[in-house]
Amino acid sequence: MSDVESVPIEETEIPGDDSADKTDQGASSASANEESELPVAEEEIAQQAEDVTAAEEIEQEVIEGEVIEAVEEEGEEDELEGLRAELEQAQVQATEYLDGWQRARAEFANYKKRVEAEREELRRTNTEALLLKLLPVVDDFERAFQALPEDSTDAAWADGFKMILRKLQGVLESQDVEPIEAADQPFDPLWHQAVMQEETDEHPDGYVIEEMQRGYRLGDRVLRPSMVKVASNTNERATELEEE
Repeated sequence: MSDVESVPIEETEIPGDDSADKTDQGASSASANEESELPVAEEEIAQQAEDVTAAEEIEQEVIEGEVIEAVEEEGEEDELEGLRAELEQAQVQATEYLDGWQRARAEFANYKKRVEAEREELRRTNTEALLLKLLPVVDDFERAFQALPEDSTDAAWADGFKMILRKLQGVLESQDVEPIEAADQPFDPLWHQAVMQEETDEHPDGYVIEEMQRGYRLGDRVLRPSMVKVASNTNERATELEEE
């Protein structure tokens, strides 16, 4: 048994193995095609994803822009309403200030008029008081010249006193002071003060017979009434009663 020689076995090709190889090659090529097409598909998907992302970003930007615009418009409306409210308040305050200013102006004008009237009244009162003190001096000068002897009327000293009297009378005239007419005038209690009454037929009843002290008027007011003697004519009164 040890003498048996080993016979080499020749390899033979099995029919039909080419188809299997071809199948394997087709599968390999298909797999290669699939592998080559896969990056393209992935790129397309990635591109589509980028497009979708870009579209979403654009849409988001549009939405944000609309929201911002709406907020800005709302803010502008709120600001406008605020400005209108401030304007109305300012107008109300301006009206109040104007009314207050007009009232203050009217009050000041009235105050100024009142002060001017009081000042004028005070000035007039002081002037009257001074003139009333001056009138007795004038009276004394006039009575002195009435009692002056005839031989002294042309004396130098008499002329000097006459000049003083004229100056005093000039002061009275400068203050609108004038003598009140009394002699031979009807008695007027507004201007005359009756100190005596004399029964007489030579003068009309109720007329001034004699001026006892000269009176003066300051403008249209009595500064000092005239002291007078008034006639009492009973016969004239009786005749008037009979005629009635």
